[in-house]
Amino acid sequence: MNTQHNWKNPTRKRARRATIRYIVFDMLSAMLAWALLFMFRKIGFENLRVGDLNQVFADANLWRGLVIVPLGWLALYALQGTYKNVLRKSRLKELQQTATASLIGVVVLFFALLIDDQVGRYNNYYLSLLFLLMVHFILTYSCRLVQTSRAVHRVHNRQTGFPTLLIGSHSKAYQTYLDLENQEKYSGNIFAGYVEVESAGASHAEGRLTAVMPCLGSICDVPRLIAEHDIEEVIIAVEDNEQKQIQQILRTLDGCGEVIIKITPDARDIILGMVRVDSIFHSPLITINTRLMEEWQYSVKRICDVVLALLALVLLSPVFLLTAIIVKCTSPGSVFYAQERIGYKGKPFKMHKFRSMYTDAEAYGPALSRDDDPRITPFGRFMRKVRLDEIPQFYNVLKGTMSIVGYRPERQFYIDQIVKRCPEYLLLQRIKPGITSWGQVKYGYASTVDEMCERLKYDLLYMENMSITTDIKILIYTVGIIFQGRGK
Repeated sequence: MNTQHNWKNPTRKRARRATIRYIVFDMLSAMLAWALLFMFRKIGFENLRVGDLNQVFADANLWRGLVIVPLGWLALYALQGTYKNVLRKSRLKELQQTATASLIGVVVLFFALLIDDQVGRYNNYYLSLLFLLMVHFILTYSCRLVQTSRAVHRVHNRQTGFPTLLIGSHSKAYQTYLDLENQEKYSGNIFAGYVEVESAGASHAEGRLTAVMPCLGSICDVPRLIAEHDIEEVIIAVEDNEQKQIQQILRTLDGCGEVIIKITPDARDIILGMVRVDSIFHSPLITINTRLMEEWQYSVKRICDVVLALLALVLLSPVFLLTAIIVKCTSPGSVFYAQERIGYKGKPFKMHKFRSMYTDAEAYGPALSRDDDPRITPFGRFMRKVRLDEIPQFYNVLKGTMSIVGYRPERQFYIDQIVKRCPEYLLLQRIKPGITSWGQVKYGYASTVDEMCERLKYDLLYMENMSITTDIKILIYTVGIIFQGRGK
């Protein structure tokens, strides 16, 4: 049995090296496929003899393509999420991802670069498309298959693994440890230790568990332990009488980054079809999906954020300048107002706005605004109705601390009050806050903590239904509010 407790995680370094290898081989495969396409077209369509291949290398389009085309492929793979968790890849899933990306990329290349070429007969276009698709797929997947197989072999032979934290301290936890250690093909879980779910008296199973791994603390220590031990995977193995604590455990894990979370199933879970395994040799565990969207949607959302933020700052620059002048002329004080808010993963950041209140608005401490708030300047009231005060937040979007659509970030002072009533608020920190939100469309600026809690259900609903389509709908409603002046 594996009893290494002081595990130093070399997996991160191996993962970085493996990612670099993936990128290098993907680029070389794309370059070779492009070069072979040129030779195929010259020999097949232009009747070029094999001995005259110097004409191929004299073609400037070949060299331009060898630089531009591989970069396009890498961008597509990055959008697809190919380079995430390269040491955990499944060969079958790799096959599906490579085939999908190859088909999409070749079609894009065909319409972007190849369709205007003169190739004689019309059927030659289809031959070029089919040739590039087959060659690119075979070269790319062959290289990936070798690398993925090598990574899988290293895991199965215990040459590498993933630091794991076990949550549970009784019979089910100990049995889960035994199942994972004794399975026919090792899944790579190297246990840093376990945490107790409740402080009841030590059981016989707990004594056996302590013999194979250390007790590192209790549930409240989990975030610290994940950071200290560089944990990549958490396995929850609690007894039936501890099931009520699973929600608390999951809430605790929500702010711990992209940790893989698995739960031991019971017979009901298996009957209901909740258990999915990657290998017939591995122990059955329920994997909790912490990703709210597909990886490509996260990439597209970020690209849209950057593009729309740049367009907004450029196109609205006259409005930006005029608003700044009016703010400066209508009330004493600075034009901009920066306030610390809590964002993604609970990290504080400075949110920028045009100042809509008088400079001493919070001289007596934090206070929420209301409809008849005397602290708001006359022009500030107008700015809030048409959301002009939000324009500087596009700078936050460019920095990556905010998204255009998300949830409304709050100050820690109010978060502490909200969490006392609605602890599920902390779930929102799984995503980036936004300039606009579903809750903002419904309520605008919340004037009480009760309204914040009421608005919360819409933000949680957005989080559970995140998609590019949902973002577009919220943006359309936001634009309608701006033009109708219904903001508050």
